[in-house]
Parts: sequence; structure tokens; C-alpha cells
Amino acid sequence: MKWVIPVALLIIVGSLGSALYFMMKDKGRSSRMVQSLMLRIGLSIVLFLGILIAHYFGYIEATGVRVGTN
Repeated sequence: MKWVIPVALLIIVGSLGSALYFMMKDKGRSSRMVQSLMLRIGLSIVLFLGILIAHYFGYIEATGVRVGTN
């Protein structure tokens, strides 16, 4: 699990970068940018659900750090 999340984040950032590239290269005349952004959104949703499922089954655990308490 330690490597799955960072690799997924790199793929998501790569998809965002490819959308930027297609936006600059195609100047809005093709749908490649939209497809790249849809892929990024889909990967983000899958990553979020994967983290929730991994936490539920005990593959990852909370650190115990309480946020917002003194």
C-alpha cells in the first residue's frame, strides 16, 4: 500500500499535465483535453474509494493524530 498511493498520485498528476499539453497544442479544437481530465477525475475517485476500502479492511491505519485539538 505504501507504493500504490504515490504511484496513483503521479499518474493523476501526469494526466493533468497531459490535459495542459493538449490544451496548449490543440487550442480547443479537439476533445483530447476533456478526455484527459475525465481520466484524472476517474482516477481520483478510484483512488479515494480505494483508500476508504483499504482503511475498512485494515490495510492502512489512521495515525492517531487528532486534528484541531490542543
